[in-house]
Amino acid sequence: MLGGDVTCGVVRVGETVRRPARPSTPAVHALLRHLEAAGFDGAPRALGTDERGREILSYVEGRSAPRPLPGYALTDEALVALAVLLRRFHDAATGFTPPPRAVWEAGSNDDAAPELVGHCDVNLDNVIFRDGLPAALIDFDLARPTTRLFDVVTTLRHWAPLADPLDLEPLQRSLPVGPRLRLFCDAYGLAPRDRRRLLDLARLRFGRSYHVMRTRAVTAGGGWARMWESGAGERIRRALAWLDTHQDELDAHLL
Repeated sequence: MLGGDVTCGVVRVGETVRRPARPSTPAVHALLRHLEAAGFDGAPRALGTDERGREILSYVEGRSAPRPLPGYALTDEALVALAVLLRRFHDAATGFTPPPRAVWEAGSNDDAAPELVGHCDVNLDNVIFRDGLPAALIDFDLARPTTRLFDVVTTLRHWAPLADPLDLEPLQRSLPVGPRLRLFCDAYGLAPRDRRRLLDLARLRFGRSYHVMRTRAVTAGGGWARMWESGAGERIRRALAWLDTHQDELDAHLL
């Protein structure tokens, strides 16, 4: 296993995954245990730590979306299934009470009061497919208290996608972003008041993500520095400029 953009040392051991623990691990494991108790089957199970101090998670069967992106990851059917999966996760997470003094990874967020602990990183690498459709979410490292809408916005950033075509893979460049926004929001059941705020929150998120990533590149180094050096900041700024240009037409699809 290659790990993600910023997590090194991820390995599979039998039917488990071992990952370096971090300060947020106890809180994330509490969330995963709650999801299991709530009957949500779209996340790994928390199995404690091993003799090296690594967290132990159950291995989630299926396949991710490797690069270059496969066609199955970009279909309307996959987008609808992802919206349903995210809604199921949110509904299950709503009843979760974080443990006292829970530590979460810092990151950009909504200004509204938190409603739940969201995943906050549902990108194409963190979704497991079965039979060509999203079936599970993995990599809850960036989970934190937030709003449903912020988690939806973060997801649509990658899946609509909300980005300058310059930064997309060839198969993504022809995707109809406006209709995909509407399709996802309909499948999720997003309320009209949230649809009216969605793109404004996306713009807010772009600005805050830029500063968070720049800070982490300096203070944490490692994968964060590599992403920043590869042009993450420029991609965020291009995405924001693209959204400024197209916001009115996208809003028309949402509303």
